[in-house]
Amino acid sequence: MEHTTGLFMGGYGMWGIFIAFTLISLLIQAQLKSRFERYSKIPTSNGMTGKEVAEKMLRDNGITTVKVMCVNGFLTDHYNPATRIINLSQDVYYSNSIAAAAVAAHETGHALQDAYGYVWLGLRSKMVPVVSFASRYVQWILLAGMLMVESFPNLLLIGIILFATTTLFSFVTLPVEINASKRALVWLGTTGITDYGTHDKAQDALKWAAYTYVVAALSSLATLLYYISIFMGRRD
Repeated sequence: MEHTTGLFMGGYGMWGIFIAFTLISLLIQAQLKSRFERYSKIPTSNGMTGKEVAEKMLRDNGITTVKVMCVNGFLTDHYNPATRIINLSQDVYYSNSIAAAAVAAHETGHALQDAYGYVWLGLRSKMVPVVSFASRYVQWILLAGMLMVESFPNLLLIGIILFATTTLFSFVTLPVEINASKRALVWLGTTGITDYGTHDKAQDALKWAAYTYVVAALSSLATLLYYISIFMGRRD
């Protein structure tokens, strides 16, 4: 009875964590969207589109094996190390705004990391197969493990280990994203694509994008600690 009550109360704790971080995430997403829309109305001084910014940054760094492509969606921009393609959303690819330049340069920053052997990007890429496997099954294993924590505690432990890999992945992602933004901002400033009137706006847009990764990592860590507490609490 005590164990059942503990799980019941623990469920409230899990929902509390989920609701808190969901609200924080929604607030940050709203701020990111607001800033992107605001800075999307401010053109770059030279009129370069996101596509042109990415291509110039690649050329300036002597990278000729990376392509720049357009994909559907809002802020779906990403660099794929496996295919060496910078995928820019339509709002970035065709726009000549400060927001588009910042996002395009950030994603190109990932291409530079790949080309120069940035250790954190390499580690994240190596983790992708394991994290993909863990993400597919971890929630089911954790659920079963919590229900069977007394009779088969090792099942919950397996789930915790799998979830820990996704948490580690989210923290490994942080230096990758922060470094890409730093590369982008330095290059944008030195090439004059951003100036004293617009550089802080590019920096602000990338700052709020980085916050989304920070919240995701902290949320994952809080959830991991919750599952660990359930596992350890079975002995009480």
